[in-house]
Amino acid sequence: MLPQEIIRRKRDGHALNTAEIAQFVQGLTDGGWSEGQVAALAMAVFLRGMGRDECVALTHAMVHSGRVMAWPDLPGPVLDKHSSGGVGDKVSLMLAPMVAACGGYVPMISGRGLGHTGGTLDKLAAIPVYNATPNTAHLNRVVREVGYAIIGQTADLAPADGRLYATRDVTATVESVPLITASILSKKLAAGLHALVMDVKCGNGAFADSRAMADELAHSIVAVANGAGLKATALITDMNQVLGHTVGNALEMREAMDYLTGNGAREPRLHAVTLALGAEMLVLGGLAANTQAAHSQLQTALDSGAAAERFARMVAALGGPADLLERPDVYLTAAPVVMPVPAPRTGILTSLQTRDIGIAVVELGGGRRQAGDAIDLRVGLSAVHALGTPVTKGEPLAFIHAADQASAQRAVAQVQAAVHIADAGTPWQAEPCVMATVAGSTLGVAA
Repeated sequence: MLPQEIIRRKRDGHALNTAEIAQFVQGLTDGGWSEGQVAALAMAVFLRGMGRDECVALTHAMVHSGRVMAWPDLPGPVLDKHSSGGVGDKVSLMLAPMVAACGGYVPMISGRGLGHTGGTLDKLAAIPVYNATPNTAHLNRVVREVGYAIIGQTADLAPADGRLYATRDVTATVESVPLITASILSKKLAAGLHALVMDVKCGNGAFADSRAMADELAHSIVAVANGAGLKATALITDMNQVLGHTVGNALEMREAMDYLTGNGAREPRLHAVTLALGAEMLVLGGLAANTQAAHSQLQTALDSGAAAERFARMVAALGGPADLLERPDVYLTAAPVVMPVPAPRTGILTSLQTRDIGIAVVELGGGRRQAGDAIDLRVGLSAVHALGTPVTKGEPLAFIHAADQASAQRAVAQVQAAVHIADAGTPWQAEPCVMATVAGSTLGVAA
């Protein structure tokens, strides 16, 4: 069938059959579909949706568009975690070495930033000479010896998803639940996992900006994963504010490193989400009897320095500097302009338009407008205040890191416009960090 006829069928609201989906994925892989045709079908799916069977077929086709990894003789479970994307979400950078230190094996296939959210792969790009695309033998050796590796999609691993992912980023089709589901699971199934924990971000800084959409995505991920024989649990976590103290690639990398080494206080929400996701991974992998025991194991991995040691070994094994943790300022490039964001009034910080913060970082150069854009790894925000913080007029709400004065000043105005400061004493209550759990084949949501 002609590509335009497949596009027409989906545009008109029909379900695509397995053969039509296979043809689309083949066109993604071999270039038989043009960029315009890929974008058109992505938009048709965005507008018309996909049934569960269509999504399973798309996932399987993208998995088998390239190499599928296998880990037949590892002494521990092969586990992973994936986030639907948020602002300041650097959890993977800390969680993978923590789980590895607890006996799991984590071959984590990460992605670039999408839209207003940052990507783990972009954060890792802040490390000089880090090789995010090792060959198969090198990847296998690192996972076996270190316990984990965080890499990008290689040319032979779910290549169809790689092309579709880049197109979605620049065509306003990121927020499609079927496309998000197929994209995530095609990479994870191709990585040969035994179990997956999904972090579905929910709130004004997430693609799932409503609880209904977050529930839909969490159920979709777990159901399609279970249908493909993969154990999965999803947590729905709060994204109505920046996660952690920083936004921006090198800045988030530094915060993740400080988290692992204990250099400074760990931001409470970031720590809570990291432990919650890690606990689910250990339980699914049979490495802990329950989440309480898993929390204890993960905290021990941090406190003993075992997780930081795994991180350092992984970076060095993939070509990065062996002394990155000891000398981060030597390797993580800093922006030339740092400017405070003064609080416009005295009161209490009660809400944040988190998506606008992500957009401000993109406009500083820290994200992409088009798929091929280079990004400025130095730029972003640091010392971001959490909601519920009392502030005084003129006090810095955050610090802008920028390439020049003009872009810094624009970002200051954007951040000021994104915050709401209520009168001192105004009642305010935080959203719980973990809002719900979707567990296993029962698909039951626990509030």
